[in-house]
Amino acid sequence: MTGIEIIATGAYAPKNIVTNDDLAKIVDTSDEWISKRTGMKERHHVSEKENHTYLAEQAARQAIERAGISKEDIGVVIVCTVSADYFSPSCACILQGRLGLSNDIIALDVGAGCSGFIFGLETIRALMMARDAKYGLIVGAEVLSQKMDMTDRSTCVLFGDGAAAAVISLADNQYTSVIGVDGDEEMINIKSPNGFIHMDGQGTYKFAVATVPKVIEQVVNKAGLTYDDIDHFVLHQANLRIIESIANKVKQPMDKFVVNIEKYGNTSAASVGLALDEAITAGRIRKGDKVLLCAFGAGRTWGAIVLEM
Repeated sequence: MTGIEIIATGAYAPKNIVTNDDLAKIVDTSDEWISKRTGMKERHHVSEKENHTYLAEQAARQAIERAGISKEDIGVVIVCTVSADYFSPSCACILQGRLGLSNDIIALDVGAGCSGFIFGLETIRALMMARDAKYGLIVGAEVLSQKMDMTDRSTCVLFGDGAAAAVISLADNQYTSVIGVDGDEEMINIKSPNGFIHMDGQGTYKFAVATVPKVIEQVVNKAGLTYDDIDHFVLHQANLRIIESIANKVKQPMDKFVVNIEKYGNTSAASVGLALDEAITAGRIRKGDKVLLCAFGAGRTWGAIVLEM
């Protein structure tokens, strides 16, 4: 079996909602300025009682409960993140203990910035094939509110906190991937464990609108499909204008693109998973649909996957 099946998804966002107007009280910005440039209206930030591991655990528990599987059958755990509570141990190892999973498993974190969920799916699939695992658990989780320089108005308004999870099994379903890395250190970075996010906003925008359509074309061609064969496009939620530009370049209607950036902002490695979970939970994405997942981020990294639900 060379493909994967997403058995169930889960998600968790902190209860603390921060609106554009809330941010305007802290930094020189406005709801109009943020909305017009990004499509964001609000985002979630962790409270004192929440941290990265808590978010990841809640999303994972929901996915496992919805899947209706035995936790003993999970053989691989991948957490995609750049903002875990500890430099070491990994969040994946902590989850293994908190969830009461078998200790005969592989558990590790994957750091690929906003491309994390795509890189994570590719990683979990390979490890499940290598170990003949019955099920895998992937989680994308970020607490980027803890990595914000609140004097940098161009960046601090963009990012939010959240987690999304999926229980995976190997299957004979459609699965095609394109992954890439360009070795860039400066466009987006966090230079120390306690450092802030630095991002070249214009550079990131230009990179995304130039790279993502090419990656989408590559993965669709590799899958032997056309754009019209894709039922849903689930892209990294970095900027509404980026998504609209990509839709225009691939000549597909916006109603085929899952968009929830107005509620979450940019949640980095959790972004694709949150959008996917929302669309599945709402009944928008159904079994048998062909879905294209795509993301880009620090590194510079990019990736796209076409899979059948």
